[in-house]
Amino acid sequence: MSAVSPSKYNRIELQKKGKKPVELKGGVVAVDYYESLYSPTVTANVMYMDAGGNLEDDKNKLTSVKEALPITGLEDLFFNISNETGELKFIKKDAFKVSKAPVMTRESNRQAVLLSVVSPQLKQNNDDPIFDKYKGKISDTVKKILKEKLKISNDKLDIEPTKNGYNFLGKGRGGLDLVLDLCKRSVPVKGDAGFFFYQTKSGFKFKSINELVSQKPEFTLVYFGGFKQDNTDGGGNDNKIMIPPRFEKDQDVIKSLKGGVYRSRNIFFDPRTFCYEEVTYDISKEGVKKTLGGAPPFADDVKSFTKTFHHILDVGSLDSNPSTEINNDPREWQASSVMRYNLLHSQVVHIQIPCNLKLEAGNVIKMEIESTSANKEEGAKDEQQSGNYLILNLCHHFTDRRSITSLTLVRDTYGIKRSKD
Repeated sequence: MSAVSPSKYNRIELQKKGKKPVELKGGVVAVDYYESLYSPTVTANVMYMDAGGNLEDDKNKLTSVKEALPITGLEDLFFNISNETGELKFIKKDAFKVSKAPVMTRESNRQAVLLSVVSPQLKQNNDDPIFDKYKGKISDTVKKILKEKLKISNDKLDIEPTKNGYNFLGKGRGGLDLVLDLCKRSVPVKGDAGFFFYQTKSGFKFKSINELVSQKPEFTLVYFGGFKQDNTDGGGNDNKIMIPPRFEKDQDVIKSLKGGVYRSRNIFFDPRTFCYEEVTYDISKEGVKKTLGGAPPFADDVKSFTKTFHHILDVGSLDSNPSTEINNDPREWQASSVMRYNLLHSQVVHIQIPCNLKLEAGNVIKMEIESTSANKEEGAKDEQQSGNYLILNLCHHFTDRRSITSLTLVRDTYGIKRSKD
């Protein structure tokens, strides 16, 4: 069986508090599951056909599921889908919460209902504002917030240690919002500043860009020749890109210059002394610790700073006793994190492959694209566009006819990463 073939709906079950679970899998038309490095939670959309007479309401009248429960929001959706590549499983405490359930189409005896569902932690994030004071290493604070405020177990946490600390107040924000704000302020033990906080099917991750781009590729995906139509036995298609890769962005030098990716001037004001310091960040001198390919292009061509950033130093504002210590000195992370986030999005490409449930947002994959050279050898790769890419966004799409995975990939440099890199 091919990964393109329909996946198995082991369990798609809706439960309202105080009522018995209702199995939906027999009427499911399509399921879309999403992960993203931009999102602290996973989400999904489930489209199902809701026929009248499926369920009894409180008055023992047979009616649709949407009316009988009724579906009003925050119901639990238990979710388990599998195929030959793996399994998506969100049950028990990990069950999704229904965010909204609009009727998309309606006929005389049935209707199509779209269940938009989110992770339960998103509800907790808005239910439990945090006013606590946090001190110490950022990675320890992240773990404390996720465990104590959002009740996430250790086996669902993957938090990379940070080198720097930060003292701050919650100010009534949710736990997920606090951790997202810490990403740009975090410096790994080794490498450039800049973290991502996101959820995948395996749990919540707080990872530096440096760590993510240092991974070895999980899979090699190829775009050579045609995609075989007979998928009943796989046909060698499972690691083939189904449609031509669509490059949404392939460098934007002017935008990078305006964003200060290559050289920036940074002005730091000390409110205690009323003095300021200017620091120029130059990527050609500072370098980038890890990339997905070779050295960043254009780094040596920029002769002057192209962006100015301003920052007021936090000196002793949260200390009960007078202090001259700078709280999480932005000179250690501001320019570096801006450069790293922008550089990572130098190239953005969208691809579609047979469903692969082993892949997660934050994985590195190797993509091999056929060369367009007139005198190419058989199997020759495009040396510029082929190489390692980071999965930024992921969507698994399931219907009764096929299963596919759509990926948005990014990378910071051109070319194939060689062993000496």
